[in-house]
Amino acid sequence: MEKRPLIIAIIVIAIIAGYFLIPKSGLTGKTDDWQFSPSIFEIPLLKQISSPLLSPTQSVSPFAASPESIGYSVGGAKDINNFRENIKNNYTPLSTDITYEGLFYDYYFDTSEKQECTKLFCPSYTYSISRDPFSKKDEYYMSVGLNSNIKESDFHRKKLNLIIVLDISGSMGSAFNEYYYDRFGGRVPVEGSNKTDEDSGKSKMEIAKKAISSLLDHLKKDDRFGMVVFDDKAYLAKPMNLVENTDIERIKQHILNDIGPQGGTYMESGMKMGANLFKEYEGSDQSEYENRIIFLTDAMPNIGETSEEGLFNITKKNADNKIYTTFIGIGVDFNTELVEAITKIRGANYYSVHSSPEFKKRMDNEFEFMVTPLIFNLILNLDAKGYEIIKVYGSPEANEATGTIMKINTLFPSKKEGAETRGGLVLLKLKKLSNDTNLKLTVSYEDRLGNKDGNDVAVNLEEKQSDFFQNTGIRKGILLARYADLMKNWISDERQNKTTITRETGILIPRCGSSSSGLIPRCGSQYLGDKERQSIPLKVSDNYKALISEFFIYFKAETNAIGDNTLNKEVTVIEKLSSYAPASQSK
Repeated sequence: MEKRPLIIAIIVIAIIAGYFLIPKSGLTGKTDDWQFSPSIFEIPLLKQISSPLLSPTQSVSPFAASPESIGYSVGGAKDINNFRENIKNNYTPLSTDITYEGLFYDYYFDTSEKQECTKLFCPSYTYSISRDPFSKKDEYYMSVGLNSNIKESDFHRKKLNLIIVLDISGSMGSAFNEYYYDRFGGRVPVEGSNKTDEDSGKSKMEIAKKAISSLLDHLKKDDRFGMVVFDDKAYLAKPMNLVENTDIERIKQHILNDIGPQGGTYMESGMKMGANLFKEYEGSDQSEYENRIIFLTDAMPNIGETSEEGLFNITKKNADNKIYTTFIGIGVDFNTELVEAITKIRGANYYSVHSSPEFKKRMDNEFEFMVTPLIFNLILNLDAKGYEIIKVYGSPEANEATGTIMKINTLFPSKKEGAETRGGLVLLKLKKLSNDTNLKLTVSYEDRLGNKDGNDVAVNLEEKQSDFFQNTGIRKGILLARYADLMKNWISDERQNKTTITRETGILIPRCGSSSSGLIPRCGSQYLGDKERQSIPLKVSDNYKALISEFFIYFKAETNAIGDNTLNKEVTVIEKLSSYAPASQSK
């Protein structure tokens, strides 16, 4: 008799475990092949989450039939949300929170495409002489417009083999707009943090799960989908199977209700298990299938291989096997330093999420483009006696540029509005060496199947007086590049209690130290551990308040000249920084 309760308990446990581990088919005949569950003793304590994203799965096609072509944008960062969100919540950002390519992707650029593009990639070029707003010295720029011959109505992504990898470590349980590692000491209280957003107070885990639900709405019946979660180790949550045979709505319910934060952060294990799920599909026809890992994390590994070099090598090996990666950063403390380095790899890009409804809307418009790299290994060679390249803006591979060569690992398709392309510009800052104005520009690239192509163009840079802009596209690019340079210098200098920029020097190209691997610029970052990011209260010195106030006048004048009111999103940031004082000082 004494054994009966034990036997009953074992039977109950077996039944519960079976419920979660055995694939189930509903009335639709589709399979619920979810395999991950927390400890069965915690199941009754799981919090049920209702979400407006639980609408029936639908095939989302954002591309209406149109004669318009699409353009390109570069890989790497696809926004600077983390930069803006930190400032809004009165934290000092990291220098890597604002990237040039991420900033450019927030805007549309006139690429000055003067003739019909007849190839997969057709660069166009414009020129400018513009005075620095502080030093008033002449500066020379050339833009590269990223054009294609693909009609929007003809664009269709390939079938997708998709693995979603979700970080379920303890730091994912912290509030979405707060720093998890502040709880371990060393934190200076931040006054007046923004707590009014719809997602304020929600955990990073909640927002990540809603983001996944949004992503799943974009899968088609002939796509394949699997999922991995990780904390101290990796767990197979769902094997890769055809969407047509999968009960997506049940999978969404599992994602929203059966996952909670726990344990450490072993990113390497999640990456490796995700890649292993593709082994069955190695050799897939690249003309029919895309292979992609979408990796959702706050990017603060503390177990296993935590170095940027090690994680870089894992992701690069995947890319060599034509498995490309999208990182989706979660939370205001998302470690952009780590991910910015990793996403220089072929086929990689990253987004940051700071509003689940906004992310859903964004995926409705961009998912097809996000998972479809089209151009690889783009190299531009500048043959000129009169000029050399001193800085590339708008490419994650900018540090690989030399005086004569610009390199971009990946171009993704990008939306056009009239003659303007979203993020469709890369800007070259030039040094004038002589009065020889003749340039030869040679471009080479590969398509997704490895076919090589390119072209040569001779360009003459006419003698002009500043301020001269060949079109509004290059004018907007110069304005945004100077804005990002100023912000990066401010972030670096405030962390080191100095001021590098003066009215005499003008806006300097940011100079940062490098990590031991050379992959990540170090601009006064502060860590608890190697990748565990703590907050620093927002600080703007009197010197930078004066500089930013003066820049504000220039920015507003250029915005009016360009005629793009969307630039006002930067005005909000500039206004705050130019007059910022902590609440205790403003009383």
